[in-house]
Amino acid sequence: MAARSLFRTVSGLLRAAGRSCSSGGPVTLPRRGEPALPEAQALSPARRREFLRDHAAPFSAFLTDTFGRRHNYLRISLTEKCNLRCQYCMPEEGVPLTPKADLLTTKEILILSQLFVKEGVDKIRLTGGEPLIRPDVLDIVGQLHQLDGLKSIAITTNGINLARLLPQLQRAGLSGINISLDTLVPAKFEFITRRKGFHKVMEGIHKAIELGFYPVKVNCVVMRGFNEDELLDFVALSEGLPLDVRFIEYMPFDGNKWNFKKMVSYKEMLDMIHQRWPELEKLPEEACSTSKAFKVPGSRGQISFITSMSEHFCGDCNRLRITADGNLKVCLFGNSEVSLRDHLRSGASEEELLNIIGAAVGRKKKQHAGMFNIAQMKNRPMILIGCFPKLQDTPLTSSSLPWGDPFHVQGIRTRESFSSYMGAMWSRWRLPQVLLPTQLKLEASSPWRFYSSYPQDPDHSIKCLNTETPAVPATPRPSPLSDKLTHLDSKGRAAMVDVGGKPTTERVAVASAVVFLGPKAFDLVHQNQLRKGDALAVAQLAGIQAAKLTSQLIPLCHHVPLSHTQIQLEMDSARHAVAIQASCRALGPTGVEMEALTSATIAALTLYDMCKAVSRDIILGEIKLLSKTGGQRGDFNRSSNSEPSQPQL
Repeated sequence: MAARSLFRTVSGLLRAAGRSCSSGGPVTLPRRGEPALPEAQALSPARRREFLRDHAAPFSAFLTDTFGRRHNYLRISLTEKCNLRCQYCMPEEGVPLTPKADLLTTKEILILSQLFVKEGVDKIRLTGGEPLIRPDVLDIVGQLHQLDGLKSIAITTNGINLARLLPQLQRAGLSGINISLDTLVPAKFEFITRRKGFHKVMEGIHKAIELGFYPVKVNCVVMRGFNEDELLDFVALSEGLPLDVRFIEYMPFDGNKWNFKKMVSYKEMLDMIHQRWPELEKLPEEACSTSKAFKVPGSRGQISFITSMSEHFCGDCNRLRITADGNLKVCLFGNSEVSLRDHLRSGASEEELLNIIGAAVGRKKKQHAGMFNIAQMKNRPMILIGCFPKLQDTPLTSSSLPWGDPFHVQGIRTRESFSSYMGAMWSRWRLPQVLLPTQLKLEASSPWRFYSSYPQDPDHSIKCLNTETPAVPATPRPSPLSDKLTHLDSKGRAAMVDVGGKPTTERVAVASAVVFLGPKAFDLVHQNQLRKGDALAVAQLAGIQAAKLTSQLIPLCHHVPLSHTQIQLEMDSARHAVAIQASCRALGPTGVEMEALTSATIAALTLYDMCKAVSRDIILGEIKLLSKTGGQRGDFNRSSNSEPSQPQL
């Protein structure tokens, strides 16, 4: 609050002094249409950029947030329309397009661009939809090029119209280009985009190289089971062509039905590439860069990773966005917007617009909310923002929940959840496929919170964890039980069971627990207002850690190398409770029910510890095994009608 108050004070002082900079010194800027640096216009583009850099004015306070980040990069969406129908971009039902009258006109785009450039923006990127289908795109680029102080004009395109328009765009002043391409397999391209055009995109890439754009950036979102098998092909492409192939972690947006299990993290991608190119070199990072760059020695190009989810770069963020309908977004993943179009059309002065922009920038948060929180936040579909393509997954419905609904709490509104991961794509005319396991399908509206450790074995089975085959059948079958305690020897002494002769099979177990918090503690957890922090996130981590340490906690348990552990927590407002479900999986000679039970129990105890300062009237209950499969004695599934009654609080 103090920082925000200081920001308002500084802004007020600047307004009182007329046009000023963040240093407090007056800045003489031209009126709209008047050149500020006439000397620069006669120089070549390279000398012009050098001149502008050397004569740069102090940076504007209106574009500096409360964390000291200077926003000198503006992304402008020129249109919501696109000439492709990518499955990973638009929701299946399509998106309602804004009426043409409500979109920014060319004049409004240029007025806003000039205002931002005066305040210190030196790079503008044009996006969509697909920006190259806008009829006046050449005129927009040409007029932007006339703005003194603007050093770079770039565009992000799907490449369909690129080869035809690029020579004219370059002459108009375009200096950078990003091309979105998800595969080098023509048939796969047509399947993804629902249109032909792969060869037009490749023609556009080669035209950009021919015209001297360097590097030509290729944006590729990586999604597990979809195109992570093409990573090595994309890297190989950068060996022979001067490309920057940018692998982008899969990000959640409205309509793309983001699924954490489909996300391939930067480190996982890097490990895959290192196995093929162990000599891969890391390149120095540029200031405010969103990517981590690497190069195979001897390559003409390079590769990069955009790690928005697994290792966010919010601390150096210098980007602002204007949507096609004129809304300012200070964070790609935030759902807060302010309409510059409405203020512009109502006759707001330049100073009033700056106050509105400054207030929005001043509200920008330190970092985004984390991938699970983002997945549950209302935000625009990607095509209505103008950014990288976002792959789509199938929805999670109540019938496809992996273990049924033993807690009878469907429909409860969930609180937002916790932290980060994502990916990229492209390849040389063929299609491999590696499908990693635990591909649970998670819809943004699902009340379940996921945190898991997942295996790296691509051949590992996803039996009982696939949402298409629920692990708890409606009708359980009885399990044959032993008539004696197996942990006792012939003399009645405790002993560990010898499992050396047992066959190795896949073992899966699911256990549950419920923490009855009471109204006060429940509300604080639901709103994430506990002084100790995010109780659900801590409980998730504790449950996973406990599963891995079970043999150290339970004396006669065998150590089991788990291939998968997952904790789900759901807020149950009807009972003021948190329902916990833990699943464990391993390939071995002994079961993992103790790991699942320990995981659920420790998660419950952790919730108690996080909330005990608020209330001691917290009850831990319903700790039980829900199902286990893979053992010699057969599978076990708890009947849904055997649920114990709710404790009275």
